[in-house]
Amino acid sequence: MAAVLLLAGCRGKGSGTNLLPNVSGKAGEIVVVIDRDAWEGAVGSSLRELLAGECPYLAQREPLFTLANVPPSSFTNMFKVHRNIIILNVDPQQVKEGMVYRQDKWARPQSVAQINAFDLEGAVRIIKENEAILPEYFEQAERNRIIANAKLYEEASVVPFVKALTGGTMNFPSGYRLKKATEDFLWISDEKQYVDHHVMIYRYPVPDGDPFSAETALEKRNEVLKANVPGMFENTYMTTSAAFPIMTGFKKYHGIDFLEMRGMWEVYNDFMGGPFVSHSFYSKDGKDILVLEGSVYAPKYDKRKLLREVESLLYSFEWTK
Repeated sequence: MAAVLLLAGCRGKGSGTNLLPNVSGKAGEIVVVIDRDAWEGAVGSSLRELLAGECPYLAQREPLFTLANVPPSSFTNMFKVHRNIIILNVDPQQVKEGMVYRQDKWARPQSVAQINAFDLEGAVRIIKENEAILPEYFEQAERNRIIANAKLYEEASVVPFVKALTGGTMNFPSGYRLKKATEDFLWISDEKQYVDHHVMIYRYPVPDGDPFSAETALEKRNEVLKANVPGMFENTYMTTSAAFPIMTGFKKYHGIDFLEMRGMWEVYNDFMGGPFVSHSFYSKDGKDILVLEGSVYAPKYDKRKLLREVESLLYSFEWTK
């Protein structure tokens, strides 16, 4: 069955959504409203496999999302204001089966997915049919919250540099500072005692052949970072780790088709490293390739949440109108 996206209420001035409470819960958490038998059976297994499986782009074992089971009888107001909710609705008398996605049902900014099925076997099938949509739905919900927060507490000092290099805008929250700027490269970072977030923005002329092949994107990445991101010691610089697989795929957001690349960065001749994600796409005039890259250095902490924070900034990019 096709998934149905419903926006709860209108978003205009005077919308009732403005009266809703703010969401609760930690980033990356999903409350799953399902009875114990179904949670321990095939339906729960399908949801855990899809949403709580190991992140494929991190060096250490971390789940994609943290799932918390709440039986329907315990789904009170305390849980109804959670940021991310999945509800299992099994009823042989309902009109039709399918997955329904809703925004801001009991709180804001909230994302709710409801599985409407005639029976448990149908629920498993619906989850399978939505295996590409459901994780991305909650991923983008988390990104949107981060972007909204960045807009509230934006670091305006970096905006002109981004616009000059890319012809577009990104939303950086307070704390980010310009670390390096050249004609075709920007390094913007938020560096704290134990956690560093880095965003690299660069451009280069469209190369011969396929500019969006994994080999070309990786070659250009290593070339640009070697020239612009030195390490702490002589003959050290940021590069791509060969010890971890590179993941690539094509996506579209804000009307921009881009190559997404994920992997691990490291410092050549040193022991620093961490995850990165990049978006590569044509410049507005089509003459250059633009690359937006986010990376994390946090040796003492789990990195799922931290990488999602910096990745969200890439999704805030829009062409200047």
